[in-house]
Amino acid sequence: SVGLNEEQKEFQKVAFDFATREMAPNMAEWDQKELFPVDAMRKAAQLGFGGVYVRTDVGGSGLSRLDTSVIFEALATGCTSTTAYISIHNMCAWMIDTFGNEEQRHKFCPPLCTMEKFASYCLTEPGSGSDAASLLTSAKRQGDHYILNGSKAFISGGGESDIYVVICRTGGPGPKGISCIIVEKGTPGLSFGKKEKKVGWNSQPTRAVIFEDCAVPVANRIGNEGQGFVIAMKGLNGGRINVASCSLGAAHASVILTRDHLSVRKQFGEPLANNQYLQFKLADMATRLVASRLIIRNAAVALQEEREDAVALCSMAKLFATDECFAICNQALQMHGGYGYLKDYAVQQYVRDSRVHQILEGSNEVMRMLISRSLFQE
Repeated sequence: SVGLNEEQKEFQKVAFDFATREMAPNMAEWDQKELFPVDAMRKAAQLGFGGVYVRTDVGGSGLSRLDTSVIFEALATGCTSTTAYISIHNMCAWMIDTFGNEEQRHKFCPPLCTMEKFASYCLTEPGSGSDAASLLTSAKRQGDHYILNGSKAFISGGGESDIYVVICRTGGPGPKGISCIIVEKGTPGLSFGKKEKKVGWNSQPTRAVIFEDCAVPVANRIGNEGQGFVIAMKGLNGGRINVASCSLGAAHASVILTRDHLSVRKQFGEPLANNQYLQFKLADMATRLVASRLIIRNAAVALQEEREDAVALCSMAKLFATDECFAICNQALQMHGGYGYLKDYAVQQYVRDSRVHQILEGSNEVMRMLISRSLFQE
């Protein structure tokens, strides 16, 4: 809570309490049975977590990027996988709220903020991941509709979500030919691939999203034609802070679990907590956690203020924090010894659920590219 004002501390407390009460007791079951916890997420939405940084006139909470990071870190201590999906849902709602017209905002945002409806972000394709500007999913205009053809890969919430924010090609090659279109579940021509089997993130389904002559009203286009790539990237700047904040929550919980384990586990006649080597390891983990938290919160403020260095700082925060927090979780598993490798112990799930954060929302290799680009542009 260091550096937070009283209102932010209250948001944090509400989120921690919800994570402890509604998420942590169910985290293992959601993971092992691959359950999408709709009821729990709708309870979170009742606390304002369905549209954290969406404007209040369409049901959002109207909070800042820093407030959002604080909330997602706290929620992720209860279930990192579920919180990561909530963060993606929030990113989609923000994109509609920010770039949509008034009719679109008032149609789509209220049910997203209550999580009556769920949203998925559709950018990645089988042939375009890091090179997003080369995407091929096409949307050709015919009268007052776009006809979509193509597919999206690795879509969180795929098949379960009601609203798909699709980044697709309405024009020529490159980023300027890309637009953003909302496709609603049930639209003819929209289908889904098989549910993917994953190492972690098992409380949210991942499927391919497939478009076969899928007719979508032109009224569902967000922003102007050719603006889609900019919208997608602006969404991802916040998404990077959000997913890094989820890594913070996993690391935060792992440090606490390790501290408690060392206090009760005895070897050679005394608690492991008395071993100076392990004390120092835990000290390093706590230090890396705080450093990660600070760089994320700094980036969140920069993005909120729309500063010129915001993109670089978001990239740095995502790169540093997801790497460091995964290392913390992995070290926590090591310090649990053989117990850490058992699914009865939560620490292994934080390892599995945080690992993918180094890959998605722009891989950490891409983050390095963005950071270096900003350095050479100065």
